[in-house]
Amino acid sequence: MRKSTIMEKVMKITISFSSFFIFSSSILFLAGKSAANLSYDGENDNVTALFIFGDSFLDAGNNNYINTSTLDQANFPPYGQTFFGLPTGRFSDGRLISDFIAEYAKLPLIPPFLEPGDSQKKLCGVNFASAGAGALVETFQGSVISLRTQLDHYKKVERLWRIKFGKEESKKRISRAVYLISIGSNDYSSPFLTNQSLSISMSQHVDIVIGNLTTFIHEIYKIGGRKFGFLNVPDLGCFPALRILKQKNDSCLRDASRLATMHNKALSNLLFKMQRQVKGFKFSLFDMNKSLKRRMHHPSKFGFKEGEEACCGTGKWRGVFSCGGKRIVKEYKLCENPDDYIFWDSLHLTQNTYKQFANLIWNGGHMSDSLVVGPYNINSLFQIS
Repeated sequence: MRKSTIMEKVMKITISFSSFFIFSSSILFLAGKSAANLSYDGENDNVTALFIFGDSFLDAGNNNYINTSTLDQANFPPYGQTFFGLPTGRFSDGRLISDFIAEYAKLPLIPPFLEPGDSQKKLCGVNFASAGAGALVETFQGSVISLRTQLDHYKKVERLWRIKFGKEESKKRISRAVYLISIGSNDYSSPFLTNQSLSISMSQHVDIVIGNLTTFIHEIYKIGGRKFGFLNVPDLGCFPALRILKQKNDSCLRDASRLATMHNKALSNLLFKMQRQVKGFKFSLFDMNKSLKRRMHHPSKFGFKEGEEACCGTGKWRGVFSCGGKRIVKEYKLCENPDDYIFWDSLHLTQNTYKQFANLIWNGGHMSDSLVVGPYNINSLFQIS
């Protein structure tokens, strides 16, 4: 997610030589990490690939390679400091949910689609996600890679796989792959972050988002995808960046939270309907909304010391999106230990939070705190041939 497009017009920041050096070094560092983590070759007949779509909750660095502003990029310190030691483009202090899922599935770090280099690295999966992206093309249009464009990128990979593996083998790999998706948060937060009113009702807005997502799923299914993992939309109104927009009291921004709730109900209904009506469709749905609320309300129960304030930023709850000092507001404070915090910056979560979520997504159905809905957890989807 990201801040106002109005602000963006005021300030387009180009990356300095030193920033480029740090970013380039991080790519080299990641290549080493990826190679060390690779437990099998992407050409192995039994590999189950991971394809990743969506927004900043899953973007591993695609926005590093597009013409956008630092509002939609995280390729500068202190992003990435906890695990990578360098910024990678991930909107966190370290790894994301998708990185942990790849590790649990014995896959290497899944590379961004736009990352240049060895195409061999993309035989175990590809990350198409883009920070700021939505199911609606209009969401931060021109500054991010929309879900529709991410689908176009996926189709390019599918064509390359057909050339490399042949039609039949490629079809098996596409069917065996797991598709991880996080989308919707920007579609619902953008009106508030850009100080714009919805031109239609909230229910109509949700219907259009769900309609676009439905089309996307059917397109993947038509190509051959069968196994899907979804994150629902968190309680956006309680994120520090949206809470500071509320002038009168310290409560959450009600309308943003309401949109998330409406979306999540519609998403659940859609997926269970598709399970009944679409042959071979299998899914796992992680209730990130409820899981995040539990941690915010009872941080110590989950090993956190702070449940509302972000680790990096400024202002009340560190709700100003200034982490790293390269956006509109330059001032920011950085906490001593990100592992103590649920929120990394005013719109994103820490590696520690993402790891807890990844464990729930992977093991759902076998843990008392499981919040996975549907007949499968992600681990089960990887086991299905």
